[in-house]
Amino acid sequence: MSSPPSDVAALPAPPAPPVPVTGRALPNGLAAFLVFFSSGAVLVLETVALRLVGPYVGVTLQVTSSVIGIALAAIAYGAWSGGWLADRRNPRGLLAPALVLAGIATAITLPVVRYAGEVLRGGAASGILLLVALAVFVPAALLAAVTPLVVKLQLADLRRTGQVVGRLSGIGTLGGITATLLTGFVLVAALRSTVILLALALALGLVGIGLGWYLRRQEPTELPGPARARAALAVLGLAGAGLTTVAPNPCDIETAYHCARVTADPARPSGRTLLLNSAQHSYVDLADPKHLEYAYTKWIGAVGDVAAPAGQRLDALHLGGGGFTVPRYLTATRPGTDNLVFEIDGGLVELGEQELGVRPGPELRAVVGDARMLVAGEPTDSRDLVVGDAFGHLVVPWHLATREMAADVRRVTRPGGVYVQNVIDYPPLRFIRAELATVAAEFGHVALIAPPEALAQEQGSNFLIVGSDAPLPLEAVRARLAEVDPKVSLLSGAALTDFVGGAMVLTDDYAPVDQLLATA
Repeated sequence: MSSPPSDVAALPAPPAPPVPVTGRALPNGLAAFLVFFSSGAVLVLETVALRLVGPYVGVTLQVTSSVIGIALAAIAYGAWSGGWLADRRNPRGLLAPALVLAGIATAITLPVVRYAGEVLRGGAASGILLLVALAVFVPAALLAAVTPLVVKLQLADLRRTGQVVGRLSGIGTLGGITATLLTGFVLVAALRSTVILLALALALGLVGIGLGWYLRRQEPTELPGPARARAALAVLGLAGAGLTTVAPNPCDIETAYHCARVTADPARPSGRTLLLNSAQHSYVDLADPKHLEYAYTKWIGAVGDVAAPAGQRLDALHLGGGGFTVPRYLTATRPGTDNLVFEIDGGLVELGEQELGVRPGPELRAVVGDARMLVAGEPTDSRDLVVGDAFGHLVVPWHLATREMAADVRRVTRPGGVYVQNVIDYPPLRFIRAELATVAAEFGHVALIAPPEALAQEQGSNFLIVGSDAPLPLEAVRARLAEVDPKVSLLSGAALTDFVGGAMVLTDDYAPVDQLLATA
């Protein structure tokens, strides 16, 4: 028998026809529930992912962008893959396994992130992206595949394609919106991340198992994969949930904004260190509120010591509470001082009262809320000293670093009063220069306190900006600094102008704080 002509043999084989959908469509209510539930679960994962990775890589604009970007990539890949599979396999046999697998992936997410986070800890872009991908990608992709599988089952009548696709797409969007609001406003405030994830994993597993049972009763369909493989997956899910109990946990207390821990100082029995997202934020001595451990608190204390005659009470406003170190110091050194603290995280206020010796009363009042909003409501010329010490991880929140914020602080500060702002920056020191230019745009007299090594761009450090509308008592500040931290430098005048150079003034319209902090 002769061979076929070469030109015929070279033709590609025709593509395999799509596998037709057999059986009835899902009830409309069940289809809507599956799309709503799976889409909402993706957004729960995305929101909680910020809490999972925060203790290891911080909560910065880059981290938030990574979570959003990875989640969107998972949704795109999952929807594409789900649609591809829906044309090649009967979707009825794929829906339940997709939900069960998503539950298993969710169960093992927490231990995977906690073990990997210890290795990837830091702010490197590659580490952030990898850790976020471990937290989100697999379960989100599996959940995103549910919608195209459901859509394929519901397209029994091609004349209603647009109506079916539009309705289910809208329901999926509503599920995501509902889950985002519910998680952000309720779940994160009420439950630990561990509880949220395990509850979500359990819900996904139960829905998947229940759906599989229902579909097999309605129309027997063989589940993909051998029974041994399905049993192995079930064991994997249980193992993931079990690993959660032994995985390293960086939190003692999970507040609405932070992963918090208080540790005792082995060298000072009454000393306590507050760690937020695994970074040291505050140190207090329960027995001696005058003790200031960290250098930047000594600098704030030094400015506070010379802001008024010794022992004279002050009206002080604190933007950020943390461990309430400085309010306790001012109360001890200046009895009768009115310390008003604006702290966005109510959980830290409670933690301070329970473990850090914070005693609310006439000399210390804590108001829970965003400092920017609360400062706007303060009376003009009402404070002698304003202390800016608010951070999101190691970054000053951008809306507290703008000229508009500095103008509001100046309005609240009495004539001759002092504003001190704690800033953390790293070489090439772009943020501290910009923040100095920003504060100087509102306050007529500005100085900077910092270690010489940091000013020389040899290391990252805390910097303390000091501003006032009246000449600063620079010699008195230098003398006090020489007592508490002899190695620190105080820049002012021409030296400070040279240091700032042509740095930008940050405004509400343009304040790229995270980008300025990025190392070169």
